[in-house]
Amino acid sequence: MRNFIRLLMIFILFFSLKISAQNSYISQYKAFATELSQEFGIPTVVILSIAYMETGGGTSSACKVLNNHFGMTGKNDINSSRFKSFADSKASYRAFCEWVSKRKFYEKLKGSQDHNNWFMAIASSGYSTKPAEWKQKLNLVRKKVGL
Repeated sequence: MRNFIRLLMIFILFFSLKISAQNSYISQYKAFATELSQEFGIPTVVILSIAYMETGGGTSSACKVLNNHFGMTGKNDINSSRFKSFADSKASYRAFCEWVSKRKFYEKLKGSQDHNNWFMAIASSGYSTKPAEWKQKLNLVRKKVGL
């Protein structure tokens, strides 16, 4: 019985830490994502859901080493990966919003809060090789982190 209680406590602690890390990433970038949302007309939930999924909640090496929160490809002078490096996280967030603002679907969706339409449009524009699956994962992330 004691071992069961210990295991249960470890299990609860593990999930508490995981939830705390999720909330930490979202709270760290939510204000800036909201600023960008107002500037570009892209919903905050879309920006944060994609960033969270692409970085694993801020744990990916592209995020930690290259300040790349969106899996954007390009040159970097830091390592031999195909991912672009950014001076800081805000530059990565801004570059993503600028990329979105140059897509054909942007004018039609600008200002819309329908995250599903945004997810599908972004995925279908070449951001993802499997748009339907990517959209489904984003919706799971969105629900998981409470966006």
